[in-house]
Amino acid sequence: MRIGMMVDTYHRMSGVTHHIALNKQHLEKLGHEVFVFTFGDDKQSKKEVKVVYSPILPLGKTGFGLSLRYAPQAKDLLQTMDVLHLHHPFLSGQLTLHFSKRHRTPLIFTSHTRYDIHTQAYLPFLPKRTGETLSKAYFPPFSLKMDLVVAPSLGAKRFLENIGVSEHIIKHIPNGIDLAPFTNVNNPILCHEFGFGTEDAILVYAGRVAPEKNLSFLIQAFSDMSKDEKRAKLLIVGEGSELKSLKSQVRDLGLEEKVYFTGFAPYQEIPRYLAAADIFVTASVSEIHPLSVIEAQAVGLPVIGITSPGVEDIVENEQTGLLTKQENLPAFSALMARLVREEETRKKMGIRAKTRSQRYAIERTSGLLLREYERLVAEFAE
Repeated sequence: MRIGMMVDTYHRMSGVTHHIALNKQHLEKLGHEVFVFTFGDDKQSKKEVKVVYSPILPLGKTGFGLSLRYAPQAKDLLQTMDVLHLHHPFLSGQLTLHFSKRHRTPLIFTSHTRYDIHTQAYLPFLPKRTGETLSKAYFPPFSLKMDLVVAPSLGAKRFLENIGVSEHIIKHIPNGIDLAPFTNVNNPILCHEFGFGTEDAILVYAGRVAPEKNLSFLIQAFSDMSKDEKRAKLLIVGEGSELKSLKSQVRDLGLEEKVYFTGFAPYQEIPRYLAAADIFVTASVSEIHPLSVIEAQAVGLPVIGITSPGVEDIVENEQTGLLTKQENLPAFSALMARLVREEETRKKMGIRAKTRSQRYAIERTSGLLLREYERLVAEFAE
């Protein structure tokens, strides 16, 4: 089978691009041909196998841009695909619709992002319900043009239904990860490299350092908790637009000895950072299906988070971690303090978390996705 993965940007590391690359790799192992159609510098096509770039007009230094067409090479290849799988609904989405309908190619869309929450995070000056209003206006008619809409979590499925997307076209298929690097970490990074001690309880966040991740809230909650829990330390793994401001926040709170920022960390090093910690923490409420949480569970870490679509589908409260019902500083701080103090509790939760992570193995999730590809291709051939 020839499969086209459609994405607005592929050279920037994110959960979506990592998901696509991992599925591409696994499906190719099964004998399928997978092409990624994206936008950027055409010279990159020579460096990556079956990744086809079309020209784009950059929007400043954001890493994003605009385009009105696919390159001739991309157009020719698109006509040979058995199935097209959209991962971004706007630029890629609109351009791909033309090819899908013209050549009667099955078209799938995976809803990776809560654009209503992202609108609020990046454009806070707009009225609070602007993102939700725009989502309700765009996604129901857009989804009617799809042959299948994939929701990576049950929370994502509920959200799509709530904004008016027909439940009959939605199927829940989780995004998977390669569990092997996380389940057996033999060389975790030693805590003294962060300036922490062997008796410290290390909380870790790993991911993009961006507004929608709510890291300022996380640091404030940690600050309140660490006044009483002297052994608590916080490790923040990753880079992004908020790194400078968060470092300033840490200085202002007098936490330089308790909080360590790694900056950019290669993905292959993430298991080593996670294995150096005792607890994974996230304060994000914008996640559809947070792979970082699954990765932490695969290492054997309990997770502290906020009840929200995506996180609550992965973390079982009081079983594999602890969740607050809302974005509440005292409540979140209290959960941190509890797991810092209760070593036996966090160990038991970590064992259960590691077991639960198996359901997200890429072998399983890619198999579920492939089954849908084959079903749609067969239906279109009738």
